[in-house]
Amino acid sequence: MIPLIMAGGSGTRLWPLSRTQYPKQFLPLHSQLSMLQETVSRLDNVENVALICNEEHRFLAAEQMRVINQPCSIFLEPVGRNTAPAIALAALDAVNKGKGSECLLILAADHVIEDEAAFQAAVCQAEPLASQGLLVTFGIVPVHPETGYGYIQAGHAFETSSAFNIKQFVEKPDLDTAKAYLESGDFYWNSGMFMFRADRYLEELGKFCPDILQACEKAMIDTAQDMDFIRVDADSFKQCPDESVDYAVMEKTESAVVIPLDAGWSDVGSWSALWELKEKDAQGNVTEGDVISLDSRDSLIMSKDRLVTTLGVSDLIVIDTPDALLVADKNHIQDMKKIVAQIKGAGRNETFQHREVYRPWGKYDSIDMGDRYQVKRITVKPGAKLSLQKHHHRAEHWIVVEGTASVTKGDETFLVTEDQSTYIPLGEVHCLENPGKVDLELIEIQSGSYLGEDDIVRFEDRYGRA
Repeated sequence: MIPLIMAGGSGTRLWPLSRTQYPKQFLPLHSQLSMLQETVSRLDNVENVALICNEEHRFLAAEQMRVINQPCSIFLEPVGRNTAPAIALAALDAVNKGKGSECLLILAADHVIEDEAAFQAAVCQAEPLASQGLLVTFGIVPVHPETGYGYIQAGHAFETSSAFNIKQFVEKPDLDTAKAYLESGDFYWNSGMFMFRADRYLEELGKFCPDILQACEKAMIDTAQDMDFIRVDADSFKQCPDESVDYAVMEKTESAVVIPLDAGWSDVGSWSALWELKEKDAQGNVTEGDVISLDSRDSLIMSKDRLVTTLGVSDLIVIDTPDALLVADKNHIQDMKKIVAQIKGAGRNETFQHREVYRPWGKYDSIDMGDRYQVKRITVKPGAKLSLQKHHHRAEHWIVVEGTASVTKGDETFLVTEDQSTYIPLGEVHCLENPGKVDLELIEIQSGSYLGEDDIVRFEDRYGRA
């Protein structure tokens, strides 16, 4: 079995924690692990994991897999084209490697499953069915009339297994229809999790959506292995139609079956959903970080860096980050996308990335900024190295506060240790490396007429960035 984890998406409904450059699947929302790490961990030591993610998230995904010691292959989508093409890439890769008869277990990277034993039991039930050539989907046993999910109606039981033939897929219902679905007992939430043989998926995809299959086949002709990453031909993949696996295959095939899954599942699609998942205090509050709450109830209050207090409030969502604060009525949180759209429309950066930005060599935090200056706190991991580069519009002053830096400036390379500093003039070719065994921490003071991240001319880069 080959687990394939879909790690794309932006998760705008969990802003301001989830952002374009750091979406919810990479956040530790449910435990100390990120949601992606949780997804991999519940597979119980499966070795041959494959991920599919966006180009801009590749180093995040690779680093999170490194932290939990999980070997994996990471397929990079040049552009988002939904789940049907993404799965086709992995299925074609399996066929090309002579593994077309192996089962793909398709999982989303941003779901919570509280009963891992029930999940693993359902996977074991699905594997022999998928091996026979059936296309298995996992239907979540509904616990309330939900209007935010699509549903799967089960038909008659499939032979002697716990699976059912699928009568129909239905779109997100209104509340009265959702109540009727719940009362009927034969409707399940569409989880977006599947299992099928790689060759069978491609066979059905070619039958119903040959244009998707052809575009993906062309994209896989000329792949490139870049460290842990598998790059497909971008021009060919961009020609691929945008289609979900449900619309492309599952709703059309006669070989689909559904296995009911009752495992404490949630897609954590909103802040109110996270509040429902979390353990609450006697007043019904969920608090994380430095929070003092008095005479407040039924609220979710999270603070990253500073003290947040509430007094005499109820049914609130309060999410505090270093550069953005959300205060919302818990009963109106479904309109979160409208807030995000308004921020984007204003040309602001707060939906794109956090103040703290992760890079393959470490991270930086923009702690202060003015018209002609910017101050960053930079962390470089042991053995990591920034690109050899120069800037046209800014000079930089580096002050080491912890660790040792190996600095290349022009034709010279030298060490800078704690409480020492060095100056990089505008236009000087330079490089920064951490040769030590502990994190390198330094303060960078930039000054100049333009301080954007795109004012970088790279000459060498071990991470393959342009």
